[in-house]
Amino acid sequence: MAAIDWMILVGYLAITLVIGLWLSRRNRSEDDYFVAGRRLSGWLAGASMAATTFSIDTPLYVAGLVGTRGLAGNWEWWSFGLAHVAMAVVFAPLWRRSGVLTDAAFTELRYGGAPAAWLRGIKAFLLALPVNCIGIGYAFLAMRKVVEALGIVSGNPVAVLGGTPDTVVLLAVVAVMVLVYTVAGGLWAVVITDFVQLLLALLGAVAVAWAAVHAAGGMDAMLDQLRGLERPELLAIVPWQWNGDGFDWIGGAEISVATFLSYLTVQWWSFRRSDGGGEFIQRMLATRDEHQAQLAGWVFLVVNYLVRSWLWVVVALAALVLLPAQADWELSYPTLAVTYLPPVVLGLVVVSLVAAFMSTVSTAVNWGASYLTHDLYQRFIRPDADQRELLLVGQFTSVLLLVLGVITALISDSIGTVFRLVIAIGTGPGVVLVLRWFWWRINAAAELAAMVCGFVVGLCTSVVPLVTIPDYGTRLMITTAITAVVWVVVMLVTPPESPQVLERFVNQVQPPGPGWSRLRQRLDITPVDSLVSLCLRFILSVGVLFGGLLGTGAFLLHQQLGGWIGLVVTVVCVLPLTRGWLRSRMGVA
Repeated sequence: MAAIDWMILVGYLAITLVIGLWLSRRNRSEDDYFVAGRRLSGWLAGASMAATTFSIDTPLYVAGLVGTRGLAGNWEWWSFGLAHVAMAVVFAPLWRRSGVLTDAAFTELRYGGAPAAWLRGIKAFLLALPVNCIGIGYAFLAMRKVVEALGIVSGNPVAVLGGTPDTVVLLAVVAVMVLVYTVAGGLWAVVITDFVQLLLALLGAVAVAWAAVHAAGGMDAMLDQLRGLERPELLAIVPWQWNGDGFDWIGGAEISVATFLSYLTVQWWSFRRSDGGGEFIQRMLATRDEHQAQLAGWVFLVVNYLVRSWLWVVVALAALVLLPAQADWELSYPTLAVTYLPPVVLGLVVVSLVAAFMSTVSTAVNWGASYLTHDLYQRFIRPDADQRELLLVGQFTSVLLLVLGVITALISDSIGTVFRLVIAIGTGPGVVLVLRWFWWRINAAAELAAMVCGFVVGLCTSVVPLVTIPDYGTRLMITTAITAVVWVVVMLVTPPESPQVLERFVNQVQPPGPGWSRLRQRLDITPVDSLVSLCLRFILSVGVLFGGLLGTGAFLLHQQLGGWIGLVVTVVCVLPLTRGWLRSRMGVA
């Protein structure tokens, strides 16, 4: 990096700190600090959600997937688009109507008694510490890889700091900068800086994609060179091809039939984020009303899948042509940036990567601190704590989480491995999280059993492999099946929630579906949406998202038939959705 690049980076960091300190004046209560006083617009909340997922690790992760498994490897994260559609269409208004501060606190709205309290405490602990610290470490690991690839650090000891490696020193400096504006500003600072960081991250992604394709000789030349590598999986959107005699599974993709099927049919609804996901739920709870919560979900869908996907994929494909001897494909993204971008542009791209990193870490820190403060400290230790005390606890726990996240980063090497680990230990409870919105019989014991069982099975098959299941898809299916047996048995042998608890939930949330029909009739409550209309909207929205995603990619890769099919599916699905939206806004039945 040239001097001008360093000036751009330092200037950006200074502006971020100023914004965080300025916004700290808005924090007068726990609601202000953790859900921005519930005053966010859907556009701002959705941009913040997109910025959170656009971490410094994501383009590296995609580059690693494409380099090792080809284009179809992206189904490992594309499949979560199904859950995110459900989040935007079905769950966003339900979450906003619940009015809780965290998804852990929701358990004591939906359930009652000691089991609900135990569930809330265990969930808050697991999500705030092991799960969240892995996520923070995941981002710091990517940051470490990027700064080493750029030659900023090399792991050498710094004599004046007692021999501490320069990589650790840099991570500590960045961590302190993130802490200053996150601890001071709370969610307001996170969301406002997220918006700026998202714009920078998108500009940086466009710059790297353009430079990489240009260096490869243009799109046509790049595609020709990729075909000459004799790796059919590189340009295959799905892990099979038609060879004239039938479908042929592409072995080079290293995606088994079981794994691909698990992506599409199990992973997205079995994962612990099946009804939204912690930090996404936080953003939806922070919006002004349920319509803004839905808008936030759609903004996230468009940015995360339709805008960003192919920018990352194009860079990953260009790396296969420009860096044929690359050993770690995850490093190809920063390597291309430092090789082909001139000064100033390189500085902007580095700023975009740092911005992406800071948006993810600041969100994880604030979100994790909300569990430790609201669901553990206030709920179980100091129920009478005043707002000033809760703010101080939130700031202290933010520091704790960041320190633990940095430690996690220093003991990992593969971003893709960490990604699959997070999925493994979170697989299993998803179906209970969905059913609790639609069926009165789900109780706290069932959800607690599903969460603990999924975590333990994932731990024993991934982190501490007491049982070895080599195939990733098979492992997910077995984990889901074992967890299902456990929670169903637990639910059947434990009593249902009391009528008082169930009536309180129905009055507050107005849940849809036949699973609540008897209670709704007793309370004379009409659901906002019918289950049939929600399912139809979900199917049409899935068509819009994946028609647009796959159609755009097919046109980009000069696969015209696939492009036109995707375009037609998108148009056919978006028309009835648009008509329905217009009718609802105009008050027409």
